[in-house]
Order: sequence, then C-alpha cells, then structure tokens
Amino acid sequence: MPRIRAATIEEHHEMVWTDLTEAMRHLLLERDYDSITLGHIAAQAGLARNTLYNYAKDKRSLVLELARRASEPLVERVSTIAARSSDPAANRLTEIVEEILTASTNPEMGLMFLPNAVSLVAEFRTGPENPFTAIVAEVETVVREGVTSGEFLAVDDLQLVVELLSGAITAAGSRVSRDPATLSVTVRAAQHLVLASLTRPAS
Repeated sequence: MPRIRAATIEEHHEMVWTDLTEAMRHLLLERDYDSITLGHIAAQAGLARNTLYNYAKDKRSLVLELARRASEPLVERVSTIAARSSDPAANRLTEIVEEILTASTNPEMGLMFLPNAVSLVAEFRTGPENPFTAIVAEVETVVREGVTSGEFLAVDDLQLVVELLSGAITAAGSRVSRDPATLSVTVRAAQHLVLASLTRPAS
C-alpha cells in the first residue's frame, strides 16, 4: 500500500494531483504531448506506475481530470460575470478576458497554454469535455447581447467572430503561462484588441 504523505487521504490525494500537474508541466516544456507516456509522468512525479493508475486509466483521462479541476472555478466565475445582463457587454467582456488570463497563471490551467500542448488542446477542442467549451459559450452570449443592444457592431458570422477572439485570448494566455510577470500588460492588450474588434472607433 502506498505511503500516505498527509494527515488525511484527501490531503494526500491533493498533494499527488499537485505533483502530477508539475510533472506534466515539466514534460510539456521538454517534449510534445504526443510523445509523453504514463511512464514518463509517473517517473517525473515520483510515483510507481501502478499507483498512477489509481488516478487515471490513461494519459487522456489524466489530462482531462487536470483540466477539469483547473477549469471549474474559472467556468463558475465567467458564468457569473456573463449572467449580469444589466451590465454593459463591454464591461463583462473585459472582466472575462482578465479572469481567463489570470487563470492561465494557475499551473493546472497553464498546461493548456504551453507550446508543446498543441495536440493536447486539439484533442479536446470539440465536445463538452473541453474545459473551454463552456467559457466560449458564455463569451458568445455576451457578444450576442452586445450586438442585439447595439453596443457592438453587427456581425455576419457571430460564431466565427467568437472563435477568432478566442484564438487571440488563447495566444495571450500562452504568453502569460510562459511568463506570469506579463499578466497586467497582456490583459490590457487583450482587452483593447477584443473591444476594438467589436466596437466602432471613437470619432
């Protein structure tokens, strides 16, 4: 039986998940996601491979769980902001951008933004298991409400516009994940880009 490293089983599990997150981060800085195996992850985390199977049956399940754990608080915060329909859409959208980029400093969430995680993100790009699906849906709701109210410019393809904005925010998140010290300046730049894409320039 594996040695328990904390006062309770729950605390022990949290410590192991932290170790697994750091192991994935370290490996993704060194190699592509596709080349990483459970054996690599177990060795990097200092776990026996059979112990790792207590947490995930395969690499995909492990990364999904890491992403789920990281994204739940962010999804809740973004949903709360988006639901404030009495607030201007621009205000809500700039808050959402800041929440997303701040979350990219979280080690678990930051895994999704690392350069070698391209295949990882592509694997979860569609479907409800993608931790970003719910967030993109909330952004689309805010943009649609802004267009309907006349606050934002009318667009021919709302879904495409939101996908383009999501790509820009993802690029910003990648930058912050690599260098958290750039958070403030990157948030301001991303907020400016998003609003400039949706509103008329001041005359």
